[in-house]
Amino acid sequence: MHMLVDGEWRTDAYESTTEDGEFDRQETTFRDWIRDESGAEFRPEAGRYHLYQSRACPWAHRAVVVRRLLGLEDVVSMDVVDPYRETHGWQFTPTKDGCTADTVNGADYLHEVYTAADPSFTGRVTVPVLWDRETGTIVNNESEEIIKMLADAFGEYGRYDVDLYPAELRDEIDQVIDDIYDPINNGVYRAGFAEAQSAHEDAVVELFDALEHWDEVLADQRYLVGEQPTLADVCLFTTLVRFDEVYHTHFKCNVGRLVDYGNLWGHTRDMYQLPGVAESVNMDHIKEHYYTTHTDLNPGRIVPVGPDPAFDAPHDRDDLPGDPPPALRE
Repeated sequence: MHMLVDGEWRTDAYESTTEDGEFDRQETTFRDWIRDESGAEFRPEAGRYHLYQSRACPWAHRAVVVRRLLGLEDVVSMDVVDPYRETHGWQFTPTKDGCTADTVNGADYLHEVYTAADPSFTGRVTVPVLWDRETGTIVNNESEEIIKMLADAFGEYGRYDVDLYPAELRDEIDQVIDDIYDPINNGVYRAGFAEAQSAHEDAVVELFDALEHWDEVLADQRYLVGEQPTLADVCLFTTLVRFDEVYHTHFKCNVGRLVDYGNLWGHTRDMYQLPGVAESVNMDHIKEHYYTTHTDLNPGRIVPVGPDPAFDAPHDRDDLPGDPPPALRE
């Protein structure tokens, strides 16, 4: 796989699997925080920060959903890379539908944004990226930390009175995010990119055990934590919304479909129908990225036509304990 090595773009520097054929996700590198505290290097300010994202990527999608649910569109600006990732990595293709130019740094490729922040950077070039205009650097490129910063430090900047990370529930939210990460969020990748049968089977078993568990949890409650949507629900949603269209087929996670799990499927539709979330889901970008970029899994780059799940169908979750805050009711 491709990455930067001492600021130089390389196409032969990163092995994504271990000797046992297990998918090995490299940790993100930029891990600073925006804090509403005196003396903090990065403080929340309208117009100071910029989000680089891909509509194809579930990790970047988390930040887009949180930005939209909080109403931060005029506070944190955003650019969108091309879903097709080739030899030079994520690129900016403003002539392509749903994509933009790099309106901050004028880069042609996202790796140029990374080297603008650190000319000797070594590591993978991933989305999302939170950029600071004032210091001219990347604040953070870890999706979980970015969404927590948006929900915490920018709580008073959004258009909507929505709290996706309530102080009294943070420990529980953090635990649920941790619990779904490895078997579900990363589990689909562990299954899809495994290079050994045993590694694939282990990942698939853990994935579907976790899906069954959370389907049972959601039988009696509308959301994963508390009685309103939280960051935990967002983190689950951005994986599940891609499940039947991509992971079931492309990553061979075909023990079952999302639509076979009544409560998970209802929860996904419930989240999809929150104001602005449907517009954040670009299935054309999602399918183009997975099916045309991973040529080792799909050499012919054939993009499936279906199955086109009915995300806008009634979800019937209204009778369960919990309700979106008034600002998220249409």
